Amino acid sequence: MRAEPTPYAPHIHQHPAPIPFAEPWQYELAFPCDPRSPRIARTTLRAILGAHELDELSYRAELLTSELTTNSVRHTKGPAAVRLQWRYPVLRISVRDMSPDLPKPYAPPADPHAEAGRGMAILELVADRWGGCAIGEGALGPGGKTVWFELALGT
Repeated sequence: MRAEPTPYAPHIHQHPAPIPFAEPWQYELAFPCDPRSPRIARTTLRAILGAHELDELSYRAELLTSELTTNSVRHTKGPAAVRLQWRYPVLRISVRDMSPDLPKPYAPPADPHAEAGRGMAILELVADRWGGCAIGEGALGPGGKTVWFELALGT
């Protein structure tokens, strides 16, 4: 619903009222297989959570989103997407990519000084809940997978 222009500035329209805090919303960001994509996803996520006054969830959400988007960029060749869904009091963030391979459960790396291989442990420790599902093949080829996590306010 658009507001009628004021008589003094007919070209200026009022914005709609903000979505109430407990009402659901969702955002989605598609990104290419590019090493800059995880940083762009974190920056976008931070802006969305700040605008919705969910700063309490920002640190954990950024950390886990960074892990999942980095895995997507490193281990797949196609585009991917991050979706944020707010269902008061839970934030669900999911990363969808073109690889049908679900992440393997965390196993400590053989080399304790390894620079990679801890993403699933971080997900297990930091998320309130997490999971994933493969998306079957369709007319356009492999469907890929979605890995998601949830963070609840006050946890």
